[in-house]
Amino acid sequence: MDVCQIPQLLNDTLSSDVNVVHTATEALNRLSLLPHFPFSLLSVAAGGENQGQRVAAATYLKNFTRQNIKGNGPKSKVSKELKDHLMRILLQVEPAVVKVLIEVFRIIVVAEFVEQNCWPELVPELRSAIWNSNLINNGTSCEWNTINALTVLQALIRPFQYFLNPKVAKEPVPPQLELIAKEILVSLLAVFHHLLEKALSTHGGTELEAEKILLIVCKCIYFTVRSHMPSALAPSLPSLCQNLTSLLDSLSFDHDVTSEDGQLLRLKAGKRILLIFCALVTRHRKYSDKLMPDILNCALKIVRYTKNISKLDFLSERIISLAFDLISHILETGPGWRLVSPHFSFLLDSAIFPALVLNEKDISEWDEDAEEYIRKNLPSELEEISGWREDLFTARKSAINLLGVISMSKGPPTVISCNGSAASSKRKKGEKNKRDNQRSMGDLFVLPFLSKFSLPSDANASKASIINDYYGVLMAFGGLQDFLTEQQTGYITVLVRARVLPLYTMSVIPPYLVAAANWVLGELASCLPEDMSADIYSSLLKALAMPDNKDTSCHPVRVSAAGAIMELLENEYQPPEWLPVLQVVISRINIEEEEETSILFQLLSSVAEAGDENIADHIPFMISSIVGALLKFVHPSLESWPQVVERGFAALAVMAKSWESFLPEDFEQIESSEKWASGQAAIGKALSALLQQTWLAPMHLGDQEGQVSPVPTCIDDSSMLLRSIMLSVTGSDMILQLKLSDLLLVWAGLIADWHAWEESEDLSVFECINEVVNLHRKYGLKNFIVRQMPSPPAPPVPQQSIIEGIGAFVSEAVLQYSSATWRACSCVHTLLHVPCYSTETEDVKQSLAIAFSQAAFSRFKQIQSKPCSLWKPLLLVISSCYLWYPDTLEAILEKDMNGGFTTWGSALAFACTGSFEPGLVAKSEIKLGVMTLAKVIERLLEQDNSVVGLLRDCFSSLMEASKRLKEAQDETEDEESNCETEDIDEEEDDTDYDDVDSEDEEREETEEEFLERYAKAAIALDDDTIVEEGDVEDQEHDIELGAWEELDEQRIIFSLIERFNHILIRGQALSSQVVSNFLSAYPECNRFFQQ
Repeated sequence: MDVCQIPQLLNDTLSSDVNVVHTATEALNRLSLLPHFPFSLLSVAAGGENQGQRVAAATYLKNFTRQNIKGNGPKSKVSKELKDHLMRILLQVEPAVVKVLIEVFRIIVVAEFVEQNCWPELVPELRSAIWNSNLINNGTSCEWNTINALTVLQALIRPFQYFLNPKVAKEPVPPQLELIAKEILVSLLAVFHHLLEKALSTHGGTELEAEKILLIVCKCIYFTVRSHMPSALAPSLPSLCQNLTSLLDSLSFDHDVTSEDGQLLRLKAGKRILLIFCALVTRHRKYSDKLMPDILNCALKIVRYTKNISKLDFLSERIISLAFDLISHILETGPGWRLVSPHFSFLLDSAIFPALVLNEKDISEWDEDAEEYIRKNLPSELEEISGWREDLFTARKSAINLLGVISMSKGPPTVISCNGSAASSKRKKGEKNKRDNQRSMGDLFVLPFLSKFSLPSDANASKASIINDYYGVLMAFGGLQDFLTEQQTGYITVLVRARVLPLYTMSVIPPYLVAAANWVLGELASCLPEDMSADIYSSLLKALAMPDNKDTSCHPVRVSAAGAIMELLENEYQPPEWLPVLQVVISRINIEEEEETSILFQLLSSVAEAGDENIADHIPFMISSIVGALLKFVHPSLESWPQVVERGFAALAVMAKSWESFLPEDFEQIESSEKWASGQAAIGKALSALLQQTWLAPMHLGDQEGQVSPVPTCIDDSSMLLRSIMLSVTGSDMILQLKLSDLLLVWAGLIADWHAWEESEDLSVFECINEVVNLHRKYGLKNFIVRQMPSPPAPPVPQQSIIEGIGAFVSEAVLQYSSATWRACSCVHTLLHVPCYSTETEDVKQSLAIAFSQAAFSRFKQIQSKPCSLWKPLLLVISSCYLWYPDTLEAILEKDMNGGFTTWGSALAFACTGSFEPGLVAKSEIKLGVMTLAKVIERLLEQDNSVVGLLRDCFSSLMEASKRLKEAQDETEDEESNCETEDIDEEEDDTDYDDVDSEDEEREETEEEFLERYAKAAIALDDDTIVEEGDVEDQEHDIELGAWEELDEQRIIFSLIERFNHILIRGQALSSQVVSNFLSAYPECNRFFQQ
C-alpha cells in the first residue's frame, strides 16, 4: 500500500457508509507506520482537492501527533524537517485548515518548546514570518499570511498563561516567554498601535483583517501577562495601556450593529482587554498602580451602558460584567479607595442599580426558560453546574459583587497631622480596632440609597416601575451578606422585617419579587436572628406551596424557596417546628412534576440531615411517601435512571441512616420497643418494594422479552437502603417476605462489576457487606456461599453467589482505590473468618483468599518503597489468607514476584515492631500479627532453604508483638474508666486551649504561605512520597478474627520456642532489650533463654 492512496482514503472516511469508513481507517492506520506518512498528510492538508479532504487530513494528523508524542518511542520525537514543513503550511493554508493544524503545532510546542526548551529556531523563524507577511510587509510577493502567522504566535504563547512548575512557590518568568516577548511581542506593539490608529480613524465601519489582528494581539498580550510579566514587556505597559483604553473607548453598545463581523471582533477584543486589565490589577501591582486612573475611567465609561442591559446581546453584557469586576478589583487595592470612592454615587445610581432592576429580558427568560433564569439570577446549592459556564457571569452578578465590595469598604486609615488635617497613613500596630469601629459605606451610603425605593403594597402593586425597582433592591440585599454579617442582630431584624417579609403578606404577590425575596433569605442565612425563625420559615413555606398563576409560572418561586430553606438548614438555622416543613414538602411531592419533585427530594435530604431526632417519629411515614412517589418514575425498561430517581434514592438513604442512628444501643431494648419495631418494619417493607421494582422487575421482564439487567446506578444509596431492610429482619420468615436473598444476589452482581467510584463517599457498600455477613450468621441466607443451580430449561452452569460477588468488589477496592483500602481490607477479614464454611464450600473460601491476597500484594508492591500507614491493612489481609492456606499463599507470592514471600514476611516483621508507624494498635491486629509470625517461623524452620535474616527478624518481631499483646489483654476495666475520666479532663483542657488559640485559628493563610504549602505538596507527589491513605476514621476499626480469636497464642508461642529454641535463640543474634522485655512479660520462658 502506497502513500498515494491517502487522499482517497481520507475521502472514504467522510463516507456515510460505516463499512467504508472502517476499511479506510484501518488502511490509514497501516500507512501511519511509514516514515513519510505525516508529510503526506500535510501535503493533502495544503493542496487537497476539496476543503473536506484538507480538513480530514489535518484532523488525522492532529490525532496521529497526539497519540505518538506522548510515548517514548522514536515517533515521539518530531523531526526538524516535519516541523519546518508544518510551519510553512500553517503560514499559507485557509482558516478552516489552520484551525485544525494549529492544534498539531500546539501539541508539538508543549512537548518540545515549553517542557524541554527545544526548537531554538522557532522564535527567530516566526519573527521573520510575521514581519514578512502580507499585511505587515505590504509587498505583493509575500507568501506568508499575517493572520496565520499571528495565530501561530498565539498558540505559542498560550501555554505560558499558567504557572508551569507547581514545585516552585514563586515561579520566575519562563525564559522562553522572555524570548518571545523580547523578539516578537514588543516589536509587534508598534504594528498594533498603527493598526489601531487606522481602525479608529475609520468612523462608522471596520476593516475585517485589521480587527482580526487587533483581537489576536490582545489575546497574545493576555496570555503573556495572565501569570507572568516579562521584563522586556514591562517598559511598554504605559503606551500599551493607552492603546488598549483607546480601543475600549471605541466600543459600540448599540444592539443594532453588534451583529456585524467587524463590530463582533471589536467587542471580543474589548472583552480580552478587560481581562488584561484585571490581570494587571490583581497580579502585577508593581506596574499597574500608576495606570489605574486611566483603567478605572475606561471601566466607568463602559458600566454606564447598563441602562440598555435588556437590549444587549450576551457579548456586550459580558463586557459590562467584566468592567464591574475590574472596578471591584481596583477598589480592593491600596490606592483603590482614593480612585473609586469619588464615583460611588455615579456607580450606584447610574450603573449598579440599573443592572439590578427587573427588565424585559428577565420576564421573557422567566416565561421561556425558567431554569436558565434561576441559574443566572437565583443561584443556590440546588444547582449542579459542571464545567465553565461563562454565560452565567452576568452584569447583574458582577454589579451585585461590586455593591458588596463597596458596602464593606471603610476608606483608608487616617491620622491627624501636625497642622490638624487628616492624612492617610499606613496601618500601624494598635490601629486595627479603630478601623473596625469605623462605619462602612454599606451603612453610610448603600442602605440609605436603597431606602429611597418604597416597598410594594396592595395599593401600588400594579405599577410596573415600583415592582421593577424593588426587584433591584432585593438583588442588592442579597449582595450585602458580608456587610450585614458584621452588624448587630437588631440591625438585620429591622431590615428583614421591614423590607423583605412584608412581601409575603400581600394579597396578590408578584412572583418575581417573591422569588428574589426567597433568594435573599437564603443568602442571609448565616446572619439571620433566631427570633425570626418562625416568620421566615412561614414565609418560605408559603412560597414553596405557591401555585402557578393563569399567565405566569411560579416554578422559580418554589425552586428558590427550596434553595433558601436548604441554605438556612446548612447554616444551622432551624425552624421552631419541623412538622409544618415536612407536611408542605411531602404534600408537594405527590402533585409536582418530575423536575420539581427532584428538587423536593434534595430538600428532604437536607431536612433529614438537619432535623435529627426532631423528625425521628416522622421518618417511617416520609420514607413510605417517597417510595410511593418514586414508583411512578421507576420503570423496568429504563436503561438509565432519571435525575428524580437518583435524588429520591439519595433522600431515602439519608433518612434510613438517620433512623438507624435512633436505634437503642441494647439489642434487647430494640426488640422490646414496639414503636421502633413497627417503624422499622414499615421502612423495610417500603424499601424492599422499591428495590424489587428497580432490581427484580427488569429481570422478570428479561425473562419475557430478552436479556434485561438492573441499572447499576446509585449503588451507594441502594446499599444503604438494603442495609436498612436487613435491620428490619427479626426472623427467617421476614427474609422470604422481603425477598432479601434475591435482592442481595442482584446487589452482589452489581457491585462486582461496579467501577464508578466516588472515593470516600462510597462507604455504605462496606457497611452493607458487614450487615450481610451478620445476617447470614444469624439466620442463614440462601445463595450466600454457593448459589443454587438454575432451574431448567436454563443450562446447569454455576452462577456467582452473594459472597463471590462481594469478594470481586472487595478485591477491586483493595487493588484500585486507596481511599477505600482500609474498609475493603476490614471486609476481607470478615468474609474469611466470620461465615461458617463447610467441607463442600471450602473451595469458595480458598478462591476468595487467593483473590484477596493477589490484590493486596499487587497493591503493596506499588507502595513498598517507603513504609506508610497503608502497609498495615494490606499486610494483614495477606496474613489472614496465609493462616488458612500457607502453601497456596507462598506459591502465589513467589509467582507474583521473585522473593515475594520474603518481601512480605520482612515487611510484616517490621510492621509488628514498635518502629513502624502507625503500628499495630488494636488487640485483634496484634493477635493476627503474632499468629501469622508464628506460622511463618514454623514454615521457615521446616524448610531447608530458610532465610536466616528473615527468620531472625520474624522471631524478634514475634517477641516484641507478644509483649504488647499481653499488655493489651491485661488492661482492666478500672483502667478504662480512668481513661474515660482522663478523656473528659482532656476535653476540658482542649476547650481552654481552643479559647487561647482561637485568635491564631482565625488568621487566614497568606498567598505566600499557600504557594509554599502547595509547592511542598507538589514536590512530595513528584517524588512519590505521598500515598493516599483514606480517612483516619477507617483506620480505627477492629478486625474480625472469627474462630482465630479463641486460639491461645501463648500456647502457640511457648510450643514454638520449646520445639525450636536451639535454632531461634542460640542460633540468632537477638537484641538483648527485646529479649529482656519479652521475658518480663513471659517469665515462664526464662528456661529457654538460659545458656
